Amino acid sequence: MTSSNCSGLRFLDPVHPELLLEGFSYELIYKQYLQQGRPLLMKGLLENSDGWSLEFLRKHLGTQLFPVRQYGRERYQQDKRQWKDMGSGVSVSSLTFETYADLILNGNAHKYDLYLARCSLKGTSLEKVSVLSPVEQLLKLSNPVTPENLWCGPAGHTSCLHYDPMDGTLAQLAGTKQVTLFPPSQLYNLYPFAVWNHLMHGAKRRAVYSKVYPDNPDLKVFPKFKMAMPHRIDITLQPGEMLFIPAGWWHEITSVGHSMVCSINRWWNVPLSRTFSNWSKLRAHIGSLLGIPHTLLNFADAMASSDSRQHKLRALIQRF
Repeated sequence: MTSSNCSGLRFLDPVHPELLLEGFSYELIYKQYLQQGRPLLMKGLLENSDGWSLEFLRKHLGTQLFPVRQYGRERYQQDKRQWKDMGSGVSVSSLTFETYADLILNGNAHKYDLYLARCSLKGTSLEKVSVLSPVEQLLKLSNPVTPENLWCGPAGHTSCLHYDPMDGTLAQLAGTKQVTLFPPSQLYNLYPFAVWNHLMHGAKRRAVYSKVYPDNPDLKVFPKFKMAMPHRIDITLQPGEMLFIPAGWWHEITSVGHSMVCSINRWWNVPLSRTFSNWSKLRAHIGSLLGIPHTLLNFADAMASSDSRQHKLRALIQRF
């Protein structure tokens, strides 16, 4: 299958933005991007990407409960080394989508940086509105690790610089996101948190996060970041576009604009040819193993809490 089979389809190479890869065959895409683990930007591919407004989501998801992460604006003024939690490790509240939509509309979601993140669409009325199916069919992606996940929140939210140990597809549906990428080769120039953090903090302080703010780096504290700066890639992801982010590629994602921003993602198993050669992926899994005792203690604590057991278990599951 070639790109000519989809009207308006375009592939772009974020590392070489001057390249417009129209007419690329699946074989070339697989060999040069999917197999080698290089990011790929796709335009004109997504179906069913129109109309994913806040009201559309409220109509389909209104009474269903979702975990909403409570980041707080003040954290972005702090030294990351002082953070006690990050990413999916921050505190979580269970809210109906309707309640969360009201928080977006009245400004409180923005004020307190409340973000509905990585919420599975499995079992919802949107499960059959498969946004990524054209991508899966065209690129022959297989063995998904997760179902399609909804990411929804106010403009201004930032998912700070980190990498994932799995390949990811990120489809933009409403609003715009600014994506900053760094290749896996810059792992130690980006000052990741140490793997041993998982021993004491489990999934709350992960080794896949960077200690650096890429837009405001403290070069006295993190001098090697200078060597990473020439490798930085910036992408503006518009509605109807999709980004393939390979395992180990660092990314910071900021929702921009003045209203609700909505994306869908899914994570995929990494091809065997990259599994054991990707040190970033392996160190992430080592960290997860080291965090097992801490996770088991949290699980025991949740089971012992008869009055808030369900909430604690839901928050614990959301971290993984």
